[in-house]
Amino acid sequence: MEMNIINFDKTIDTWINSLENYSYQELSAKPGPQSWSLLQVIMHLARENKFYEKQIEECLSNNENIGEEMKEEAKAMFENNAFPDQRLKGSDLPENIPVPADKAALEQELLELKSEMNVLWIKINNNASSGKTCHPGLGYFNAKEWFQFAEMHLRHHLRQKARIDDFLQANLQKDQLI
Repeated sequence: MEMNIINFDKTIDTWINSLENYSYQELSAKPGPQSWSLLQVIMHLARENKFYEKQIEECLSNNENIGEEMKEEAKAMFENNAFPDQRLKGSDLPENIPVPADKAALEQELLELKSEMNVLWIKINNNASSGKTCHPGLGYFNAKEWFQFAEMHLRHHLRQKARIDDFLQANLQKDQLI
């Protein structure tokens, strides 16, 4: 499947538009002590995307590592245009994810992410460089692959959002019964 800006914008808009459904308190609620709140999930996405943006810029600035490949696991992900349907253990611990002071700052974070990626998409399509940079666990990606990876990452965390939504809904129902 060819990655394009429409796919990315659709996925990021899902995150942006969902914010109107939550209070700051709901965005801050965690299903468990080692779980992330929606605030933390969104800040994780923003922070990781900054890394992806740097990788895209690096790929667009040179032709290094052209002969390097992604790992087989990554090839399968790109072929399926999705992360595996499983919970993945990342390096971010809940206590290490900074959270904004209010919902407006969170929305601004997502809007900036969307804007930055739209600018990068134009650069990707107007650049002849085909360098690659190394993902810490999945091998080498070019600029378009990093862009696709960013969108897949946003979509992957929609599953986590659904689990948090289930938790919030169950707690809302409990509160209504009291």
